[in-house]
Amino acid sequence: MSEGWELAARAVLIGSGATLATDLWARLLKYTFGVPLPDWRMVGRWLGHMPRGRFVHRGMARAAPVHGERVVGWVAHYAIGIVFAAMLIAIAGVAWARQPTPVPALLFGLSTVAFPFLLMQPCMGAGFAASNAPAPNRARLRSVLNHAVFGVGLYVTALLVAGWMPG
Repeated sequence: MSEGWELAARAVLIGSGATLATDLWARLLKYTFGVPLPDWRMVGRWLGHMPRGRFVHRGMARAAPVHGERVVGWVAHYAIGIVFAAMLIAIAGVAWARQPTPVPALLFGLSTVAFPFLLMQPCMGAGFAASNAPAPNRARLRSVLNHAVFGVGLYVTALLVAGWMPG
């Protein structure tokens, strides 16, 4: 397998595994503490309005529904995880993907919280770092924890992939 295909395969597997880790974490929080699951329909709705020239909303729940928004949101959720994994591999290098260490994955995972804080939440009506959310500090903490779990997922999945797909 060429190095390009190897990197692409690793990014898909690592990103999907890390995203799955965040989904399992969300389920654990729901069943343990009653924390509502993320509503990926809202991400699909946000993305679905973009071809119509609408990028910023006062609140996604008030925006008009978009056909297939649930599927679009879930696909985007996993696609973003894969893109983030590809970015980590590009930054840390293929050597990291072949022999993962925890620090790059954890730091990168935590850094990805900038995406919702600076782009998604403001554009979807929640404000900068969820400042307009009903409980901003709780929303921020949940975002940071979710992205920390994503970082752990990057590392653990990279370990599994490295054992299964040696370089």
